[in-house]
Amino acid sequence: MFDSNYEEGFSVVSERERTISVTQLNNFIKNVVEQIPALERVSVKGEISNCTIHRASGHIYFSLKDEGSIIKAVMFKGYASRLDFKLENGMKVVCHGKINVFVRDGQYSLYVDSVKADGVGSLYEAFEKLKKKLEAEGLFDPAHKKKLPKIPLKVGVITSATGAAVRDIINVSGRRFPLAKVYVYPSTVQGPTAAPSMIKAIDYFCNEFPTDVLIIGRGGGSLEELWAFNDEKLARAIYNCRIPIISAVGHETDFTIADFVADLRAPTPSAAAEIAVPDRSDILRMLSNVQKRTRSVLKSKTDSYRRILNSLAGSSQLKNPKNYFDQRRQYLISLEEKIDTSCKRIIEKKRSSLNTLSANAKALNPLGVLKRGYAAVFSEGGKVITSSDSLEKGDRVNLQFSDGTVQTTVDGIKKGE
Repeated sequence: MFDSNYEEGFSVVSERERTISVTQLNNFIKNVVEQIPALERVSVKGEISNCTIHRASGHIYFSLKDEGSIIKAVMFKGYASRLDFKLENGMKVVCHGKINVFVRDGQYSLYVDSVKADGVGSLYEAFEKLKKKLEAEGLFDPAHKKKLPKIPLKVGVITSATGAAVRDIINVSGRRFPLAKVYVYPSTVQGPTAAPSMIKAIDYFCNEFPTDVLIIGRGGGSLEELWAFNDEKLARAIYNCRIPIISAVGHETDFTIADFVADLRAPTPSAAAEIAVPDRSDILRMLSNVQKRTRSVLKSKTDSYRRILNSLAGSSQLKNPKNYFDQRRQYLISLEEKIDTSCKRIIEKKRSSLNTLSANAKALNPLGVLKRGYAAVFSEGGKVITSSDSLEKGDRVNLQFSDGTVQTTVDGIKKGE
């Protein structure tokens, strides 16, 4: 049943039949696999799927697949901590490790000790996919970018505590603006734990120790080494941070998702420090200019008021105040006379107009006409009769004279007389 080379550990029974347990069989297969040198060091390429990071242990479990097959894989914490980038579903990679059999389940898996991208194309595809997604959500919108403070006194830095980046930032900011205090939150900046570490640092500065501005970054590196700065959760943490953030990842030619989300991108950590804090010589020059302008304004105002005082000091009013008040009194008297004359003229003019209106009103008064021998004719209903056509023989009418009314009856009507 089995090759003689692999019979060790099995009981010898009859030649016709050998009966073994499931565990014995799985152990046998495990021993066979472990003795095949080609499976001790194998590199397998494929696409990652069902990727899960076990929080408690730190192990990474995933499947590696191609068009025709799939194999389970595991990367234990010790190896996972050395990764340069975070494993994600859909990523095409080359996994190096060995094949081993899990006796209990009777399954074989790839025990991975290192992973690299299957060419930069795979990582670039993942980068472009996330970039388009976040851009569509508005995370790169310039309208959301926060302005940097002109004179920050507290600068937060999120980077490795031992890298060149932190030394560059401290040195540049100290040289340019010693009044600014630099507070460093040591963070891992490479590997699968880097993004969670930097997210924790952002949360600390936002909620526990606010600063005026934040710098997040590291020195240069390969695409894999900078991959933590392309993490979606880190991008959202930068976007939601209330403090202005400057990204300073790698060299001038390196671009990450963090650069697009940050309020400002600096090509290097040193450049980030130059952007974050002003140059004290510029501030001193600005203060000197302000001082000069202030002195100039004060001198101009002083000279103006001095001229006014000199003019007043030479005026006759201050030399002889009585003459000044006499002049003002004479002016008031003259003004009073003018007002009195104007009022009289206006009253006289109004009186003349009133008399004219009164005469016109009298001339138009019907009683005035009646006094001159005329009479007004009214019907019994009180309606004014203005034409003989309105009357008939026998109608009773009232004749209104200036001193009374006479009732009469129409005996006849003569036309044209």
